[in-house]
Amino acid sequence: MKQLSKSKFARYCQCPKNMWLGAYRPELEVIDSSTEARFDTGKDVGNLAKGLLGDFVEATVEKDGCLDIKAMILRTKELMAQGVENICEAAFSYEGNYCAVDILHRTDGGWAIYEVKSTSFPEFGGQPAKLEKYVPDISYQRWVLEQCGVNVKGTYLVCLNSNYVREGELDLQRLFVINDMEPMLVDGSMIGQTSKEALDVLNQEEEPEAELSRNCNAPYKCGFMKYCMRNVPKPSVFDLYRLSFEKKLAYYQEGRVSYEDIKDEEMTPIRRIQVDCALSNQPHIDRDAIKVFLEGLCYPLYFLDFETMQPAIPLFDGTKPYQQIPFQYSLHIIEEEGGKLMHKEHLGISGTDTRRALAEQLCKDIPKDVCVLAYNKAFECTRIKEMAEAFPDLADHLTNIKENIQDLLIPFQQGAYYLPSMGGSFSIKVVLPALFPDDPSLDYHNLEGGVQNGAEAMSVFPQIQYMDPEEQQKTRKALLDYCCLDTFAMVMVWQKLCGTV
Repeated sequence: MKQLSKSKFARYCQCPKNMWLGAYRPELEVIDSSTEARFDTGKDVGNLAKGLLGDFVEATVEKDGCLDIKAMILRTKELMAQGVENICEAAFSYEGNYCAVDILHRTDGGWAIYEVKSTSFPEFGGQPAKLEKYVPDISYQRWVLEQCGVNVKGTYLVCLNSNYVREGELDLQRLFVINDMEPMLVDGSMIGQTSKEALDVLNQEEEPEAELSRNCNAPYKCGFMKYCMRNVPKPSVFDLYRLSFEKKLAYYQEGRVSYEDIKDEEMTPIRRIQVDCALSNQPHIDRDAIKVFLEGLCYPLYFLDFETMQPAIPLFDGTKPYQQIPFQYSLHIIEEEGGKLMHKEHLGISGTDTRRALAEQLCKDIPKDVCVLAYNKAFECTRIKEMAEAFPDLADHLTNIKENIQDLLIPFQQGAYYLPSMGGSFSIKVVLPALFPDDPSLDYHNLEGGVQNGAEAMSVFPQIQYMDPEEQQKTRKALLDYCCLDTFAMVMVWQKLCGTV
């Protein structure tokens, strides 16, 4: 018989099929590199939070590389009996229900549950709507402990303080925010009934039926979406550009799923282009609009792209949780019409605060009052603005660069250049292969060294400091090659636009 856990219980509350597939068909779940990075972040934050309430003892016991749950339950009982004040990973089991409490804290006359999450909230003001998604998890823990005879005197959610700015050593009391979850918890009798239903589903042989619903996207995006939508035609209403998931579902539930089903609907201009191009399998190219965009550019042209890391726990003075830290840029330059394509690049040193050196080099590589192109410029503009605020002596030059950035995304996002193969996405990772489907030099999958997207770059850069010299050199080259392709891709996209007018 399979045992329920707090994560399985939370999955069941979102969708019973999600829980069942996670137990029996985990290979079907799509877990991308950014999701894996969040898992690693959660572990790091959880480990740091263990010391939040003072000295602690871990109840974790492993056997043959796996958790020994029976031993953990026994150890938890022993630690509680010994009067230990803080027990981490305190384990409990009741009639097929298991949970391990992140921090079990002794209080007057009982114990308090502290659940740690790597999300971030402001220090003041409360975030009840954002806290709701953690209610099933924490309610379940409270119920299991109470069934085991534990007098629970409080339930709390610990998360990162988004307002905290590091100065010197980490201050755990200011880094973390403790939210009282007691008023939001579900009644124990309801949890008990739900747990019985969840255990029944968990231990049934056949896959549960489940229609597509809002639960596919809330409170978490389901990793089994691709599997559950395997019979939905492509393209479908689920591919419509910037249409809310609720409205997509409404179409689906009405039986209007394919583009043919909705072709006579009133829709935004970009969705009309998307649907008409898909049905006709013909491109949409507005040469006049492209010409207007290109006329807004001038030589010399500087094609710029940043790579950043986003540490949950601030590593450097003057930074906050999850602040974007630029560590690399690539710059392709064309000084005049028909001129030679030149390239410059910068990659910081892993384990250091890379912002100052990067900002200084950026000011050397990009003169004032030149035309800079970025793809989805809001990202680059925001990073430059942050660096200007952090380094006042560079602010004038950095602000000038920011104010002269043009956005290469615009002709695509506004529908001036659209191909059916773009599928309603205007990410450069989609636009590039749509424009150049048979060019292996522009295929990110052909990059060697394990860095083929921004999430992988973000994950690997902080790890370079721990690698041996040979591996460091290999990984730095992979990062440089990846970022270089980003700006070279922008050059090729710009040239494709130029070829239309």
